[in-house]
Amino acid sequence: MSPYRDPRAPGGRNNRPTRKQRSSTASKSSQRSQSGAGEKSDAHVSGGVRLQKILAEAGLGSRRACEQLILEGRVEVDGSLVTELGTRIDPETQSVYVDTMRISTQTQKVYLVLNKPAGVVSTMSDPDGRRCLADYVGNRVERLFHVGRLDTETEGLILLTNDGELSNRLAHPRYEIPKTYLAQVKGQLAKDVSSRLKAGLDLEDGFVKVDDFKLVDSTPGKSVVELTLHSGRNRIVRRLLKEVGNPVERLVRIKFGPITLDEQKQGKIRPLRSDEIGELFEAVGL
Repeated sequence: MSPYRDPRAPGGRNNRPTRKQRSSTASKSSQRSQSGAGEKSDAHVSGGVRLQKILAEAGLGSRRACEQLILEGRVEVDGSLVTELGTRIDPETQSVYVDTMRISTQTQKVYLVLNKPAGVVSTMSDPDGRRCLADYVGNRVERLFHVGRLDTETEGLILLTNDGELSNRLAHPRYEIPKTYLAQVKGQLAKDVSSRLKAGLDLEDGFVKVDDFKLVDSTPGKSVVELTLHSGRNRIVRRLLKEVGNPVERLVRIKFGPITLDEQKQGKIRPLRSDEIGELFEAVGL
């Protein structure tokens, strides 16, 4: 987690960096200065929005706490360090980084994570009248996109946003965003299941392998496994586990890139924290 952000207490005491973190940040600032970044910024835009206000609205703390971030040399705009409190910028066209991590400056952008229950269709509408994502976000004025899909019976983490560029990159195979699943499967695992899945299997639509695999629990007649892969093919986890002789009984996605489900209850939706948004930007090169 980024040192400037404590999700439990935005702007509070836990939001302050430790001495070690301040030292690390100073070192990074020095390195950026030596490489050409960190020169006095020409970021100021007449009639723009004050930089500390943008930082505060992005969830980085009170305006006073955000002013301190600027004074400590921890904020960049378009690649240049900004230390002047009077700086105004255009949040629609300029990029802002805190401790080298990009933050979202456009307040109209929405980033949400839903713990999808089984039986919910991963679409914003369904002609057959089944429950769908709109049942959870249909009261919002923004037009939201779901990032990738979960089949109807698969539960767990699904992202929703109106940031089209981020959504497209997260779904594009080029960026190889890993997804982690917990699966309850039938039967006991054969000894070579992990090695087979990591080496890869030939399915009807081509070769695929998992990045990581482990047995979580085993009881007579069933097992629980955790696996990570970056393939986004249709029902790929179910097909892989069926291929090795362990059909899925229940499947939950618990992680998408840097975003984790943690203790979020099923059917609940929450906004992403500023550090989570920054990590998604970083994952796809934004």
